[in-house]
Amino acid sequence: MLNLSEDFWENKYQKNKIGWDLGIISPPLKTYFNQLTNKNLKILIPGGGNSYEAEYLFNNGFKNVFVVDLAKSALDNIKKRVSNFPEHQLIHADFFDLEGDFDLIVEQTFFCAINPELRQKYANKMNSLLNKKGKLVGLLFDAKLNEDHPPFGGKKEEYLSYFKSYFSIEIMEKCYNSYHNRQEMELFVKLMKLP
Repeated sequence: MLNLSEDFWENKYQKNKIGWDLGIISPPLKTYFNQLTNKNLKILIPGGGNSYEAEYLFNNGFKNVFVVDLAKSALDNIKKRVSNFPEHQLIHADFFDLEGDFDLIVEQTFFCAINPELRQKYANKMNSLLNKKGKLVGLLFDAKLNEDHPPFGGKKEEYLSYFKSYFSIEIMEKCYNSYHNRQEMELFVKLMKLP
């Protein structure tokens, strides 16, 4: 298994080896965000990378958006594109060390980037970071991908085993509006923290 350290991810951004980066907001997430009416939601995007999602939310009046990433270059890229994005909301840290409480956590390519051995820990950490009635919403790959380097794939049945103890599964279905090169490869998920 690769050492998926800060240096590993920083090197990816420095060398522009970021094939997972769509260069735009993911269409399913844009559709979801457009339905949100509460602009005061405290939102976290873990492993956010260049986070066109954070940019879209911020530019549409959601000022409580936080991005955490191991790669400082990724956070710097957001700051270059959105110069008025508050620097204290761009967090250079390991997600698993993060503290706080959020109304909404957005999953976009982070789950598939971590070591698969950490998936149960991910579900537990997501639960601990969410407020009462908080939601984890986003996309998970529904495909067999790589086994020795990210992105790591998986299947719905596996994901349910991680999340069912912590969340009410409101939606976990094949995504109908994926980006063209991810058609038939994604699940849209909306999980509500259990009381």
